[in-house]
Amino acid sequence: MRRFIDAPIAARRAGRRLGLLAIAVVVALSVAACGSPSLAAPGASAVAIVPAGSGAPATATTPAGETPSAVPSEASSAAPSPSPTPVPTPVLVAAPLTGRLVSPQLAARHPIAVMVDDHWAARPQSGFTEASVVWQAPAEGGIPRYMMIFAEGNPTSVGPVRSARVYFVQWAGEWKAAYVHVGGSPQAMALLRAKGQGQLVYNADQYNWGAYLWRTKDRVSPHNVYTDGKRLRALAAKVGAAPIAAPKPVWAFRPDAALELRPSGARIDVAYSYGAFSYRYDRQSNTWRRSVNGKLQKDRATGTVVAPKNVVVMEVAFGSLGAGQKGRLEAANVGSGRAWIATNGIVVRGTWKKLSAASPTRFVDGAGKAVPLTVGQTFVQVMPAGSPIKVVKGTPVKLATPSPSVTPDPSAWATPLPTPSPNP
Repeated sequence: MRRFIDAPIAARRAGRRLGLLAIAVVVALSVAACGSPSLAAPGASAVAIVPAGSGAPATATTPAGETPSAVPSEASSAAPSPSPTPVPTPVLVAAPLTGRLVSPQLAARHPIAVMVDDHWAARPQSGFTEASVVWQAPAEGGIPRYMMIFAEGNPTSVGPVRSARVYFVQWAGEWKAAYVHVGGSPQAMALLRAKGQGQLVYNADQYNWGAYLWRTKDRVSPHNVYTDGKRLRALAAKVGAAPIAAPKPVWAFRPDAALELRPSGARIDVAYSYGAFSYRYDRQSNTWRRSVNGKLQKDRATGTVVAPKNVVVMEVAFGSLGAGQKGRLEAANVGSGRAWIATNGIVVRGTWKKLSAASPTRFVDGAGKAVPLTVGQTFVQVMPAGSPIKVVKGTPVKLATPSPSVTPDPSAWATPLPTPSPNP
């Protein structure tokens, strides 16, 4: 009887053992699905156990022993940004009249020479700042006249524009320049008719090309004719002064001298019967600041002090053209004569040479070697032979010698080292 009572109890105990075994198997498989290699059977597939109806996403299975392939993220699949296009280095060449580094297009510009008045009623004049080369020489009555030559510069105003003279035409002919003027002496006009179509210069007379110049109302005639860079370029094209392919410089140029090599106090003083002109060397800017009758000269268009990098003083013989010529002059500007070449604060005594009306004026030292100029603007100051010319040479600047370093005395140390205390 007891056997029949114990049988159901044994069956229930066996069922409990089977249930516990089943639970253990499920737990083991769940741990294997979480990546525990010690619980996963070799070669078996890891299975994720997800309760039914939980809504959790299904997880892909990976055979044991294989590495899951990486799924590229959105950031890693983005296309690489393109490399920036390199900017080409601009090509620069030396401007033939100044040695400045400019674009080939600016260097190829045809030089334009403009006659500018220096009567007291014409002062202050416009255009100095942008000119590459400026010539000044006497005209009738002892009144000097300027010729500004423009190449890479772009003046906003130039003038007052005045009349032509033979020697100025010949200096402009050194560059085959477009020659801008308002009429001229009979001799100059004859030369322009004969050689003003590009043989010597390109004649650009205001009487023929008045649309490119104008008269102002704030000054009286004939000291009121002006033009500007834009009109000058258009006028040069009209008269046939085209850009020059591969222009060659006439003068040699070199960079500014180092500040410590520039002297101090150099100056040049010259005088016509009409006025005194002086140049004071400024070693900081390496320029020669120009004064007229003791007052700094300024460009009317820009308000800037006239200060060229180079000054050349030439002695030239002048003479009257004779009776009936209103005191007009002729100049022996073809040949040679004394010269003073001032650059980098140093004044070199030398010689100017010009072989023909069309050949360039060159400047050489006492040994006959060309004197290199400093990169930048050049003023050529032409003086009648025998004129007062005063040259004051600069003095070298003494550089301060640094004091030798002194080793400090240990007794002077602010905080003495602490004395070690004895052992207790």
